[in-house]
Amino acid sequence: MAATIDRKGIEATYGVIKPYLRVTPVVEVAGVDFGLSDCTLILKLEQLQHSGSFKTRGAFANLLLRDIPDAGVVAASGGTHGAAVAYAARRLGVRAKIFVPTVSSPAKIQRIREYGAELVVVGDRYADALAASQAWVKESGALPVHAFDQIETLLGQGTLGAELAAQAPALDTVLVAVGGGGLIGGIAAWYAGTAKVIGVEPAGAPTLTEALRAGRPVDAETESIAADSLAPRRVGDLMFPIAQAFVNRVVLVSDAAIRHGQGALWASLRIVAEPGAAAALAGLLSGGYTPAPGERVGVLISGGNTSAAGCAGHGDRDRMRPGHGGR
Repeated sequence: MAATIDRKGIEATYGVIKPYLRVTPVVEVAGVDFGLSDCTLILKLEQLQHSGSFKTRGAFANLLLRDIPDAGVVAASGGTHGAAVAYAARRLGVRAKIFVPTVSSPAKIQRIREYGAELVVVGDRYADALAASQAWVKESGALPVHAFDQIETLLGQGTLGAELAAQAPALDTVLVAVGGGGLIGGIAAWYAGTAKVIGVEPAGAPTLTEALRAGRPVDAETESIAADSLAPRRVGDLMFPIAQAFVNRVVLVSDAAIRHGQGALWASLRIVAEPGAAAALAGLLSGGYTPAPGERVGVLISGGNTSAAGCAGHGDRDRMRPGHGGR
C-alpha cells in the first residue's frame, strides 16, 4: 500500500475503502440559480455519505490500512470526525472511544451515540478533548485516529477528489472548505494543478491563511459559527506542503456569509448543510471567488450533520465560542 499522498496513493486507497462508501451524487446547476454570472456549478453532495460527511472516507482508510489493537481506536473531534470513526468502527466490528468538547452539536453527539461508540464529553475546547484522547491512548493502547494530520486520513479524503473527477471530468476550479486541512490536502493532492483548488475558511478561523502567510502551520483564531468543523488551532503539518504546491489561494468568509450559504442551498435545492459544509458555496456567493464566464466550478458540500432549522442559522449551536474546532 503506497503511503505517499499523491494520485497513485489516493487511487490505491480508494480501491480498499470503496466497498464501504457511498458514491455520492453531483448536481449541475446554472450559476444564475444562485445569483452568479455565466458559470456552471457542480455541487458534490457529500452530506449524503455514511455518517453525514466526507470524514467517513478518512475513517475507513485509517481502520483498513492500519493495524488495529485489541483496545480498538480512539478519536478526538468536534463531532463530525467522531461520528465517522464511530460509524466505521461499528461497520468493521472495532471498539471505538470518542472524545468531544461540550460545544459539539447535539446532532453530531446523537450520531456518535447511535453508532455505538463510547462517548466522552470533556472540556469546552477541542484541545481538551484531544488531550483526554491522548491520555486514553497511553492508558489503553488504543490506536489514535487523527481528524486531519494523518497520512491515511489525507489519502481517504483525497478519494473525494478522485470520485468528483470521474463524475465531472472538465472542472476548471474546485472550492473546498478548510478546517485542519485534511480535505483540501487530499483534494489538492489529487488534482495536483490540473484544476484550480480554492480554499474557503471562516474569517474567524483563518488557519490556512495564517499558515501560508507565515510559511508554516501556526496557531490562529478559532471563532466561528462553523467552529465545530472548521476551527482547529492550526492546519496539519502533512497537508501544508501540499497546500503550498497546489492550492491556488484561500478566501475568507464571514459567519453571515456562511449562514447565507446554508440558506441558499436550502432555498434553491432543498439541501441541508451544516455551517462548515456551506462555507465553500459561501466563498462564491460572497464574492470571495468570482468565476470567469463559462467557468465550470466544483463546490464540495461536505457535511449535513445539522437540522433544516440550522440552515437558517437557528440550529445546532451556531453561536460557537473560541477554540472549539477539530471536526
